[in-house]
Amino acid sequence: MTDLENARARINEIDQKMAELFEKRMNLVVQVAEYKKENGLPVFDSSRENQVIERCVRFIKDENLRSYYVQFIQDLMDISKKYQHKLLEGAKIAYCGIEGAFASIAAKKIFPDGVLVPYSYFESAYASVENGECDVAVLPIENSFAGEVGQVSDLMFTGKLYVNGIYALPVTQNLVALKGTSIKDIRLVVSHQQALDQCDKFIKEHGWERKSAANTAMAAKQLADNADRTVAAIASSETAELYGLEVLAPNINENSSNSTKFAVFSKVKKELLNTEDYSSFIMMFVVKNESGSLVKVLDIIGEYGYNLSVIRSRPLKNSQWEYYFYIEVEGRLSTEKSQEMIESLSKKCRLLKVLGSYELNRKL
Repeated sequence: MTDLENARARINEIDQKMAELFEKRMNLVVQVAEYKKENGLPVFDSSRENQVIERCVRFIKDENLRSYYVQFIQDLMDISKKYQHKLLEGAKIAYCGIEGAFASIAAKKIFPDGVLVPYSYFESAYASVENGECDVAVLPIENSFAGEVGQVSDLMFTGKLYVNGIYALPVTQNLVALKGTSIKDIRLVVSHQQALDQCDKFIKEHGWERKSAANTAMAAKQLADNADRTVAAIASSETAELYGLEVLAPNINENSSNSTKFAVFSKVKKELLNTEDYSSFIMMFVVKNESGSLVKVLDIIGEYGYNLSVIRSRPLKNSQWEYYFYIEVEGRLSTEKSQEMIESLSKKCRLLKVLGSYELNRKL
């Protein structure tokens, strides 16, 4: 056997072993996909991919081969993602609104292979996951301009679902109208109240009347159905395209950095991993009715070295002049220190609820 034949024979043996290992790896990918579906997690996880590359490249001793191995691992993970997308086809994703609403845009970006199921109310979308109609729900929890979404906060407090991800969707509001409409023709602007408020300066400059709608997509749909050139809507460019409308004026919201945080809700709490960096976790609590109770709770969080990125309160529905608190804590929920802090907090609170953890700065 020549040197070439010998080398090719060895390569064939290695290829056979790689094929066996590839099949084993892809069988484990099935388990990963099932876990992500159950926990309401997207296929792509950039931090996990970076960790895999950093760990695996250390196994390559020949520096001349490292860049090629990085490409090999990246290609392998791309194949894994394609297989996961195929496996996750058909997962039901609940959202509130109609097609073209910002919630539907967010849900589609997070779960591109899912089947989007619209609901008219936040409560209905949330309940669809609780009763098993849908796998996960994607609901807004806060807008950088208008603040918290109180109805969803109340559902988080009273419901049974966990938050397994938070994603920020940039909100760009546009003036949209029937094709061929001149801005001089417009007399009335229709949209969701928050969108109208976000574009208040632009509307006042033109002296238009305002009318509130259930959401931005509904305003655009009604405009398309009624075919009235004296009416314009405020909506996203995606919504305008969906309903055959024209963008007359882009980016009319006062705050160019406007965004909405959407939370992914599921029945199962995401498994806690110590490898997750740049993470935060969410808690809700009711303090005891005694002097300095809130200060004592906040002091405990500070004593353990954690920073609060968000704190707000909401009234308890069945208890007059009492409130529950919503907080987001920067840090890993999985650490022993975090668990000790939660144990200490539970002794100072009348009720304490840990809703889940998420990675910071996830943008859509």
